[in-house]
Amino acid sequence: MNSRNNIQPKVSVITPSYNSERYIGKTIESVINQTYQNWEMIIVDDASSDETVPLINQYKKEDSRIHVIALEENKGAANARNVAIQQSEGRFIAFLDSDDEWMAEKLQKQIQFMLEKDIAFSHTTYWVVDQSNQFLNQSEKIASTTTYKDLLKQNTIGCLTVMLDKEKLGQVQMVDIRARQDYVLWLEITKNGNLAYGINECLAKYREISSSLSSNKWNMAKLNWQVYRDIEKFSLPKSLWYFAHFAVNKTRKYMK
Repeated sequence: MNSRNNIQPKVSVITPSYNSERYIGKTIESVINQTYQNWEMIIVDDASSDETVPLINQYKKEDSRIHVIALEENKGAANARNVAIQQSEGRFIAFLDSDDEWMAEKLQKQIQFMLEKDIAFSHTTYWVVDQSNQFLNQSEKIASTTTYKDLLKQNTIGCLTVMLDKEKLGQVQMVDIRARQDYVLWLEITKNGNLAYGINECLAKYREISSSLSSNKWNMAKLNWQVYRDIEKFSLPKSLWYFAHFAVNKTRKYMK
C-alpha cells in the first residue's frame, strides 16, 4: 500500500442497524473478510427490538475492531450514522448498512485508488441482490467524476460504496432527516468543490428489501423534491428544472 507514511491508514466503517438480526452477521463477516485489515467497525443500533445487539456482541467478543453503541431511542439512520462518525478514529470513513455486504477487496482497492489520486471522495458500482442473496442485477455504470450539478439531476452514488477522507474534508455529518440524508451529504461535499470519483467495479452488494424507505418510487420522488425545496432552498422554477431531469433519468432506468 502506497501512502505518504508507508502505512495503512485506518478506515472507520459506519453501520447503522435496526432489527437487523437476519442480515447483520453477513454484513459483519464481509468486513472481517476484507483483504485490507486496518479498520474499525462502529455499529450504532437504533433501539432494535429483536436479537440484533446480542448477535453483534458475539462478533465483538471475537474481534476487538468491532464496536457497538446501543441507543435507547429510535431516531433514524442519519442520527445513528452521525453517532458512529463522531466516535470514529479512522482517517477514512466508509458506509455500510446492516443488510448490505462488501466484496473482499473493496477497502483495499478503494483506499489505493484514493491515495494514488489524492482525492477526498470515491464510490463504486455494486451488485443488487434479493432477500435470499440471489443476484438481480448490477448498478448502472458511473462517471469517472461527478459534480454537484450532476448529482442534482441524478444520484448515481450508492451509500454502501462511499469512502470519504476526513483529513481532506474535515468532520462530516448527515442532516437529520429520515431518508435521503446520504444524498444531501454528497450534495454538500460536491457543492464545496470536491468531485466524487467513480470506480466502475462492483465491490459491494446492495440488498433490495421491498419494505425499505428507498423501495417506493413515488416516495423517492417526493423526497427528492423536498431536497430541492427544503434543503437546497431552490426556487420553484429551478426545482422543477432539476426534478424534470430526475424524473427522466429514473424513467429511463426503470424502462431498461
